Amino acid sequence: MSAGADTKVAQITGAQAVNMALTEAMENDPTVLVFGEDVADPEGGGVIKVTQGLSTRFGDHRVKSTPIAEQAIVGAAVGAAIAGMRPVAEIMLMNFFTVAMDQIVNHAAKIRYMSGGATAVPLTIRTLTGAGNSLGGQHSDMLEAWMAHTAGLKVVIPSNPADYKGLLLSCIEDDNPCIFVENGILMFTPGDAPPPGHRVPLGKAAIPREGSDVTLVSYGRPVLDCIAVADQLAEEGISVEVIDLRTIVPMDEAAIFASVGKTGRVVIVHEAVKRFGVGAEIAARISETCFGKLKAPIERIGAKYSPVPFSSALEKDFIWSRERVEAAVRKVMG
Repeated sequence: MSAGADTKVAQITGAQAVNMALTEAMENDPTVLVFGEDVADPEGGGVIKVTQGLSTRFGDHRVKSTPIAEQAIVGAAVGAAIAGMRPVAEIMLMNFFTVAMDQIVNHAAKIRYMSGGATAVPLTIRTLTGAGNSLGGQHSDMLEAWMAHTAGLKVVIPSNPADYKGLLLSCIEDDNPCIFVENGILMFTPGDAPPPGHRVPLGKAAIPREGSDVTLVSYGRPVLDCIAVADQLAEEGISVEVIDLRTIVPMDEAAIFASVGKTGRVVIVHEAVKRFGVGAEIAARISETCFGKLKAPIERIGAKYSPVPFSSALEKDFIWSRERVEAAVRKVMG
């Protein structure tokens, strides 16, 4: 056995990965700024301590706590971006995007296009969301379909700490506005720490499990359950390939189409409400491009068409589950 065979990979959480990415970005580029509600150390370093230590290390001229004013936060970030900075704005919860939609949709997303490409908007908006913590309907929505439907935005949803770091660094270094969606449970879930300088390209899916019978397409927290189901069904001889999209815009359609061409069966899983969701767009693109290769109708799994319930029992019924994923895989297998 080699000397390094017993070496264990260090474990970090999603929150630690984000802090590491912000630290690395601010060390490497003096134009990177961080601001949002309570992000500076005197106010606690963020509601879940993601930005803790940054203002002490880099100064309050680069890390600023703001009033509770989401439109002002994003508006200031847009202005800083077009002036040559690389701001990382934190909107504490994704539901609060509704307060800043004018700045996100009519300014951040459109300035580059309306300037004929002359004005870049290198802006990253971080936000936290997700069901499973009984935070209720105004604090838990997955609104990535809204963002993906807005031309000019890139939309990123990681599923593990290494991708949290690598994708956030790629967002910060991108010259377009990026929406970086963090999950309230994954931010505290440990995973392998990436090496220094780790980057994950936007628009490149990962395949954490390869298979030949069924393709499971997902992103964010449901990926973990998709992997678990794939491992379980492998014991029965059902070979499931799991695609972790990582970015919704740009989407790695080539990876999806290649997998569907191999398996002929598809199940799409996301946390957001199923109706009118990202899964519908994925299903449509597969039907348009791979229809002749499909061996069964495409299955979609998403949340029920309702606000996120506060009750933990209702919330559990509202979102996806391993049981629903397994049932869908068995259904497409016939």
